[in-house]
Amino acid sequence: MRRVTLFINGTSKNGKVVAVYGALSDLLSVASNKLGIKASSLYNGKGGLIDDIALIRDDDVLYVSEGDPFIDPQHEAKVRSDPHGAHTDWLTLNIGGRLFTTTRSTLVSKEPESMLAHMFREKDVWGNKQDEQGAYLIDRSPEYFEPILNYLRHGQLIINEGMNIRGVLEEARFFGIEQLAEQLEVAIKNSQPPEDHSPISRKEFVRFLLATPTKSELRCQGLNFSGADLSRLDLRYINFKMANLSRCNLTHANLCCSNLERADLSGANLDGANLQGVKMLCSNAEGASLKGCNFEDPSGLKANLEGANLKGVDMEGSQMTGINLRVATLKNAKLKNCNLRGATLAGTDLENCDLSGCDLQEANLRGSNVKGAIFEEMLTPLHMSQSVR
Repeated sequence: MRRVTLFINGTSKNGKVVAVYGALSDLLSVASNKLGIKASSLYNGKGGLIDDIALIRDDDVLYVSEGDPFIDPQHEAKVRSDPHGAHTDWLTLNIGGRLFTTTRSTLVSKEPESMLAHMFREKDVWGNKQDEQGAYLIDRSPEYFEPILNYLRHGQLIINEGMNIRGVLEEARFFGIEQLAEQLEVAIKNSQPPEDHSPISRKEFVRFLLATPTKSELRCQGLNFSGADLSRLDLRYINFKMANLSRCNLTHANLCCSNLERADLSGANLDGANLQGVKMLCSNAEGASLKGCNFEDPSGLKANLEGANLKGVDMEGSQMTGINLRVATLKNAKLKNCNLRGATLAGTDLENCDLSGCDLQEANLRGSNVKGAIFEEMLTPLHMSQSVR
């Protein structure tokens, strides 16, 4: 039967003599009971890690660790006996001119892989600078270091009211205290106010308009204007790309050269709006009202509604000379008495669309779906070449 003497890592006092039997896990279990710690690894006197019980000889002296690296007990005894006290277990840190007194174990035990642990685990390995009183100099913020030191003392994150958590986070990252940094990131995320997706009101938007030059492009991309009253406003050159304008009141608004690409205009009211040169590619205007709108620009700039969803829209009496409605969906739409001279309707879905009284002279309807479309009281006859693919 083999016997060994066990000491807690870093000490050479209060050892226990135990018998060696079974596997290495059995010896660790005995060490835990005898020394009152949670033993996880064994070292020999030279710091070698023992991973097989066959390596243990009779009367060996072993050092039991809870997972921390090997600490030479002779070195620790020398540190404790230093008459000047420069390397005793008590340390004073000079953080940005403010003194903090703590123990070496506080800096080393909680976060053994942190910068502080590496700085103070062994004597003068990092060449730490000291002031006249022997305090270790560290050029960091004392205000943000204090909650970090308290965390290392008791494991709880406590931040006084009014302190910037981000400042503590930066210090935790600097000192390599990863677990604390993760807690701080979660705390910052939880402190953020929920995203505000409420619609922008007319009053708020008018303030934006008044602060913007007339011909500069106001960027409103992706904003929520759902249900807002924007009637009779000057909205020229504004970028409403992918904005939510559903159920908006845009009656008699000036949207000349504005960008409504992929915008949601479902159920909106644009009666009498000026839409010269507007870009509405792939926009969704299903069920919207566009009665009496002007898409016709005297300078020749054509409105582009290519690929737009215009199901069930009411565009009665609108001026749409040269408009581009290529591959748009106008199913069940009402386009009575519209001026569609030279319009591009190639590939457009005009199923059950009411085109009564429209002017379709030189319009391109090639490949369009005219099933159930109404062409009564046309101002000019529709030539077959206009609709044949």
